[in-house]
Amino acid sequence: MPRPLARSILAGVLGGALAALVLLIAHPFASTTRRTVVAGASGGRSYASQTQMTEATAGTRVYRSDAHGVVAIRATGGEGQASPGGESPGARVDSGSGIVVSRSGLIVTNDHVVQGAQSITVSLDGEEGRTRKATVVGENPSLDLAVLRIDPAGLTLSPLTLASSSSAQVGDAAYAIGNPFGLNWTLTTGIVSALHREITAPNGASITDVIQTDASLNPGNSGGPLIDASGAVIGINSQIASATASVTGTAGSSGVGFAISSATVRSYLTRLGVHL
Repeated sequence: MPRPLARSILAGVLGGALAALVLLIAHPFASTTRRTVVAGASGGRSYASQTQMTEATAGTRVYRSDAHGVVAIRATGGEGQASPGGESPGARVDSGSGIVVSRSGLIVTNDHVVQGAQSITVSLDGEEGRTRKATVVGENPSLDLAVLRIDPAGLTLSPLTLASSSSAQVGDAAYAIGNPFGLNWTLTTGIVSALHREITAPNGASITDVIQTDASLNPGNSGGPLIDASGAVIGINSQIASATASVTGTAGSSGVGFAISSATVRSYLTRLGVHL
């Protein structure tokens, strides 16, 4: 495992309105320059155009196959007199994402999205109006993972497949689908930037075997999938590294994001008695 090189970069936990900053065992930012080959005098299609077309086609295919397995999560917490809308004055409201892992209604997300919530709702098919109440059936703050359950009655759920994250390679295409800033079913693309990173969970525990990506991640992407070119989930998007926060106090995407590996997710599900 690479040695941590610095502890001065703050990672924005991508959980929504709170967007608390947690300390990462961080690694230096890296920039990648893609070389473009232009068309010659023959007038044939350029290498760059072919590459862009291939990437667009792959992204479209992943989006169409996987978007129905991604949900938007709204978690409300706090104390006090409930308002007519059902939320307490000053109540904490977090938004995040999750992935459906079974037709029985099980959903995996980040624990920091739902921890301490009094009410959790899940929006399906990218529609705010189509929601289900969710209950927490398992939490592991040290892994920053949680499992929710919704009533599947009347629903056709589309579980996503957990890949073997050990097969991921640096440079592989990576796709993220989630709910950044409340914008349901948003697709961003990038690559696997590094493997076997280490990040710090909100409770201070170390999470190892983490995947680094340059796919754009923002508040609300937490708990959503990082997907490979075959459409399988290789990780759960959890944190971003950011040198500074935005004017809203929320760290924005810096091109350095981190996803908890699907191997870690699968191991946690197995300990819960969930066998996929």
